[in-house]
Amino acid sequence: MGRSNVGKSSLINALTRRRLARTSAAPGKTRLANIYRVQRGSNPPLYLVDLPGYGYARGGRASARDFEELTRGYFQERVRPFEKSLVALLLVDARHPGLETDVGAWHWLKGTAADAAVVATKIDKLARGERIRAMRELESVFEAPVLPVSAGTGEGLDELWKLIDRLANSRTRNHRSSRLPRATAPHLPKR
Repeated sequence: MGRSNVGKSSLINALTRRRLARTSAAPGKTRLANIYRVQRGSNPPLYLVDLPGYGYARGGRASARDFEELTRGYFQERVRPFEKSLVALLLVDARHPGLETDVGAWHWLKGTAADAAVVATKIDKLARGERIRAMRELESVFEAPVLPVSAGTGEGLDELWKLIDRLANSRTRNHRSSRLPRATAPHLPKR
């Protein structure tokens, strides 16, 4: 989950080393929940879900509301008895730490998913000193560890796979039932 044009689809392509998700330089390319079944080696398969971003949508406010409803519906209305819990990643642009919409999304996501983590994308766009400052600010704002990655250079992808494996396979987290509450948060972040 993340803002429009944060690199969600690009990151899926980088993680899988295949062009699965459609990407575009213009924000708002992803318009549906796209679900990809991925299996790495002998690990059990997992599903990567590419959701539309918040903050911008082609078609104006009505489209943005539709996308927010789609995202909310995916997290709150899903019924999959074979899933023990839902884990989620919030993708944030490392160049824009602490945006109000990202902070709101993080609070919403923590109340919705069984476990969640923050991933800073586009880290390759920052110089060394800027990276250090951005990561400090991100970790301070989100009050959580933040993993820096780049879909373009591949930086951090191995660490991201380890994080995904840990989140997906953790037996020690507080499990929720496979049916999440319908209304754990009032709204997704607004523009």
